[in-house]
Amino acid sequence: MAEERREIVQRGLYFEEFDPTVRYLHRPGRTVTEADNVLFTTMTMNTQSLHLDAAWSAEQPFGQRLMNSMFTLSTVVGASVAQLTQGTIVANLGFESVRFPAPLFHGDTLYSETVVLASRLSASRPGQGIVTLEHTGRNQHGRAVVTAVRNTLVWCEGSAP
Repeated sequence: MAEERREIVQRGLYFEEFDPTVRYLHRPGRTVTEADNVLFTTMTMNTQSLHLDAAWSAEQPFGQRLMNSMFTLSTVVGASVAQLTQGTIVANLGFESVRFPAPLFHGDTLYSETVVLASRLSASRPGQGIVTLEHTGRNQHGRAVVTAVRNTLVWCEGSAP
């Protein structure tokens, strides 16, 4: 007879669990490839030569193709989901700012981290709270390649359906 085991479902954090004194490191990192760049860029109908044309990009200031910035942003936010919002988010409310302080290139490894900037209970939605997160993506050398401030609506503990 199989023994009884406790079950644990992986989830994100409830409103009360977000800690503004913590830097959440989302691992593993993601080494980005030319295939990632070409697929994402063509899938989203972005014909920018900086992502697709190696010969042209070689003559530009960075000397090579750049990873699509929306891929970079999406990957950084996506890397945070399992640790922060899986099953506990109600909605993504929007981004206050997004910056790309340095380029990301094919073969770089992208590491993601998040800090909590603010949180408050929702005035109009009982059992939910708004958490403002700052996501940062860094390359393998620790240089920031993207920062984004995002507002999320999350469940309070005990209120989720």
